[in-house]
Amino acid sequence: MLSRLIAPALAALIALPAAAMDLKALTDEERALFRAEVRAYLMENPQVIMEAVELLQTREAEQQAQADLNLVSDNADALFNDGYSWVGGNPDGDITLVEFLDYRCGYCKRAHGEVAKLLESDGNIRLIVKEFPILGDQSVLASRFAVATKQVAGGDSYKAVNDALMSFNGDITLPALRRLADTFDLDADAIEARMDSEEVTREIAETRALAQRMRISGTPTFVMEDEMLRGYLPYDQMQALVAEKRG
Repeated sequence: MLSRLIAPALAALIALPAAAMDLKALTDEERALFRAEVRAYLMENPQVIMEAVELLQTREAEQQAQADLNLVSDNADALFNDGYSWVGGNPDGDITLVEFLDYRCGYCKRAHGEVAKLLESDGNIRLIVKEFPILGDQSVLASRFAVATKQVAGGDSYKAVNDALMSFNGDITLPALRRLADTFDLDADAIEARMDSEEVTREIAETRALAQRMRISGTPTFVMEDEMLRGYLPYDQMQALVAEKRG
């Protein structure tokens, strides 16, 4: 009799928490027999374990996706209208792409070219860049320099510095950043003076707080409209997602 219960019992166990089996209702002898039957069934049908694992992974992914949707919705104003993050692409675009980045992140460097290609091929995307330095002191120094450049010299200069820092492969030091400022004919003294200012500190701190609320711990992290995209995405995948968002 117990052998005939194994398959439906396993199905019930796999379907938890939607359904549950009350093993307490069995006697000790029945429970021991049940466990032996389960073991024998799994040994004869090992694919059941993989099916259960795949089902669990699918459910966890669905739960994570829903949680991310909620996080984007709850933090929409800070994501899309914070008043200080650099806005590129088409400011009036029908699709908004937000990127949390770190200048020392290898995957951010790879993603930079993919995002640029997307903006070039699709003239109707609004890009928002969030400075999120998480890879040490050099990352913080680079972000302070970039934010200070934006505040002192404006958005076009920020874009030039952002591009340059994403292709920069050496140690990020203050002398190196001053040379970078000279390359673009920027006022290095004014930018350096602003780097440790309250305004720059506040902007980076507010982005950190936003990332913490959204449970973002790595770079790059993207938000495309209502969807959070954790990690590097190649151009073709981003393009496909844009098409999907447009319906």
